[in-house]
Amino acid sequence: MGNYNRQVNEMFDNSIVLNNGVKIPTPGFGTFLTPDGATCVEAVKAAIAAGYTHIDTAAIYKNEKSVGEGIKESGIKRENLFVTSKVWNTERGYDKTLKAFDKTLSDLGLDYLDLYLIHWPANELQFGKDANQLNVDTWKAMERLHEEGLIRSIGLSNFMQHHAEPVMAKANICPMVDQIEYHPGFTQKECVEFCQKNNILVEAWSPLGRGNVLDHPLLKSIASNHGKSVAQVVIRWVMQTGVLPLAKSVTPSRIKENIDVFDFELSQQEMFEIASLKADRIGSDPDTCDF
Repeated sequence: MGNYNRQVNEMFDNSIVLNNGVKIPTPGFGTFLTPDGATCVEAVKAAIAAGYTHIDTAAIYKNEKSVGEGIKESGIKRENLFVTSKVWNTERGYDKTLKAFDKTLSDLGLDYLDLYLIHWPANELQFGKDANQLNVDTWKAMERLHEEGLIRSIGLSNFMQHHAEPVMAKANICPMVDQIEYHPGFTQKECVEFCQKNNILVEAWSPLGRGNVLDHPLLKSIASNHGKSVAQVVIRWVMQTGVLPLAKSVTPSRIKENIDVFDFELSQQEMFEIASLKADRIGSDPDTCDF
């Protein structure tokens, strides 16, 4: 629990210290389903103007060029930003991952990444007994990029314990992050506990459950008590559980609202009530996805 408490305490300077000593700002700004072009450029600029310094994208989002353009147009110094991207499933394996990274870096117009993730684990459904080795080969490429100074931190995304352990058994570098589906009612407790035990930070994609939580009566009541929006309450709740939320919007007012979460705190009772909610998975299951 020591590391968990350290993570929560670190949040008061708006960052969390990863297991390699690198600071990662919280919350992060997500760009999933943000259309390429002007919409994405303006959203990234609005996010940086609102105070976000952590931008999350991925090759499969097909908006890395626009994310890079938004960063450039924002005028912020590169060293004051934390930029994440992810290698897509079709580019798994040692050589393909190295090439995919080169394209991502070029598309973003950057000299290095702060965090690079394996977007989804290769699973047995698709790859049979070769799945674990494919994940290991991908990880080895990421270790090389990290050692060459091209990536400050490396991690996983959508990896459950049984996907992560075979990689970690052959890894020289322990993953720093695992980005998973995490929102009220669906918190993947076993995966989170595994990560916390191994000093791996959990990031939450779709912390608002793709908007499904916004009309929940309990959350509306808690939000009213604090004079905050439901989205702000949920983002704050994720942070107080020791998880880093990736908030996503293209609307400037909501972008600003989603980071305005440092002037209130949820009580233990409120945390418990939110944790007691039940909801279904909204994304794909890492063991059954075939894309």
